[in-house]
Amino acid sequence: MALRARRAGGHWGVLSRPRFGRYCAPSPLDKPIWIHAVSLGETRAAQPLVQALLDRGEHVLLTHMTATGRAEGARVFSRAIEQNRLAQQWFPYDFPGSARRFMEHYRPCIGVLIEREVWPNVIAQARRAGVPMMLASARFSDHSLRQSLRSGRVMREAYESLQGVYAQTLNDAQRLEQAGAAAVRVSGNFKFDISLSDAKVGRGRAYANALSRKIIVIASTREGEDEQFVGALAHQIRRLRAQGYEQAKQVLFCLVPRHPQRFAAVAALLTQAGIPFLRRSELVSMGELSTSAVAASANVMVLLGDSLGEMFWYYAACKVAIVAGSFGPYGGQNLIEACALGAPVLVGPHTRNFEQAVLDAMEEGAALRVPDPAAALQTALQLLDEPHRLAGMEQAGLHWVQKHRGAVARVVAGIQELRSD
Repeated sequence: MALRARRAGGHWGVLSRPRFGRYCAPSPLDKPIWIHAVSLGETRAAQPLVQALLDRGEHVLLTHMTATGRAEGARVFSRAIEQNRLAQQWFPYDFPGSARRFMEHYRPCIGVLIEREVWPNVIAQARRAGVPMMLASARFSDHSLRQSLRSGRVMREAYESLQGVYAQTLNDAQRLEQAGAAAVRVSGNFKFDISLSDAKVGRGRAYANALSRKIIVIASTREGEDEQFVGALAHQIRRLRAQGYEQAKQVLFCLVPRHPQRFAAVAALLTQAGIPFLRRSELVSMGELSTSAVAASANVMVLLGDSLGEMFWYYAACKVAIVAGSFGPYGGQNLIEACALGAPVLVGPHTRNFEQAVLDAMEEGAALRVPDPAAALQTALQLLDEPHRLAGMEQAGLHWVQKHRGAVARVVAGIQELRSD
């Protein structure tokens, strides 16, 4: 954990008291609903569920393992935190004493683990404390099943102890049952129930209209992908310029690294490649719809997304979204947000974390798979020249997201059935 924290940066509290279930102040909440969202992706995935619970007047304890997950939770739920309706805390390490002290301190009425966070000691201590545990929006790959089976009785007992399991897909449900989980239900993916930020969506679309350029977003790039995309961008920009000044000025590429510690490194890559770019933070400081901001945007080929919590803005502004994390062995990133905003999606070959969603989106006609960053940029530019095909993918994405909504309501109903208070 310490090595990971050092690489990632930020405050992790690796040896802090709460990591070992020791606290300096009484719990601010009385028998809260406890939601564990380990990192940034799970925190974003849990957002619709947490918001639904807050809307019902519930008190929520939200735990995390990583600094990025905790920062995102603090940003998204800042108002609920100020109103003492939600509290954040580090997830205790999976030691019996740490888990026991956590349960004794917070006394949750139920615990909800998001996606695949199954920790044997935490679950065992919850059982001893009479706290029902649920796994929600669960993903469970063949690889995860093999790992669980190799772990023997320890993991089987953990899965058997879960009193509610809501899987994303039928395949996930079947694998979870093989691992030991009982009475698994298929609820779908929380990400389909995402609540769009009207303000960010409106600002993103206003920026695109003011700019009068077609924007291609390259979202959530990871280390190794950045270099490939910068190289592919340099090639495409040279090609566009060779076709004439006007052609080059018709497209703006927006490159958004997933992790903030990569912002400076990606800026250096763009500089080395001789690609004129503008940072999103500079755009904001100028006022993104101001005359100076629009003029600055017109003089660059790349907008570097060096901001957090603005993916809705990027997707709302774009005509095509390339969802990265899928061009290296990272398992892919969430493409549902882009589809929910009507952005046609391109993904790479590595999408195991979202495989069913990717396959479904492709079958609906909302997404395409491409082999590498160069092909992604080439395909995106081709789509810009085919407005009818682009419009068809946009409508397919909106329809696909709409028909899969409802996972949050199913899990909220399950929480009400199981809670101990």
